[in-house]
Amino acid sequence: MPQLPYSQACENNKHPILDVLHRAFSDRRRVLEIGAGTGQHAAHFARALPHLEWHTSDLPENHSGINAWIDAYPAPNLHRPVTLDLRTSAWPGPFDGVYSANTAHIVSWPLVQRLLALAGNGLPENGILALYGPFNYQGRHTSDSNREFDAMLRARDPESGIRDFEAVCAEAQRHKLRLDEDNALPANNRLLIFRKPVYTG
Repeated sequence: MPQLPYSQACENNKHPILDVLHRAFSDRRRVLEIGAGTGQHAAHFARALPHLEWHTSDLPENHSGINAWIDAYPAPNLHRPVTLDLRTSAWPGPFDGVYSANTAHIVSWPLVQRLLALAGNGLPENGILALYGPFNYQGRHTSDSNREFDAMLRARDPESGIRDFEAVCAEAQRHKLRLDEDNALPANNRLLIFRKPVYTG
């Protein structure tokens, strides 16, 4: 078996994230993972959540690693990656759930806005977006480690960096996504659960 791409952070956080997803995705049927990265989360979550179809997506250069994890840990509900480039791709639906981890602080703010727009416009009423990563609150870092991480990100790419929770929620609201949960997870990370309301009028 070829060596699998590996992220220690993904290994560390997969169980706490899954604890939330068990509840948040309990009634989901088709979930799109935006930015599947190494493929570790997809392989773990699909096997742990067999009631739903887990669809991976990422830039083409990451597909081989995701496919390697799928080959190593196959599951009937785990689907091979499709190309999703936040700069150009259309919504590849239909999906009633979206999951994205450690993307908002890597891509530029306009691409965070694009992710929220895709999810908000593509999800049906009662659709769910689960967004994982570090966030600032009231313009402040929540820990020294997050401050150092943010500085490293911005030194590498000035367009990346830890996003403000309030700005993310406001942008999500613009695209019909309401914050339902703000879950504190280990290592100063959060798992935000947004829901597209059911409109009765």
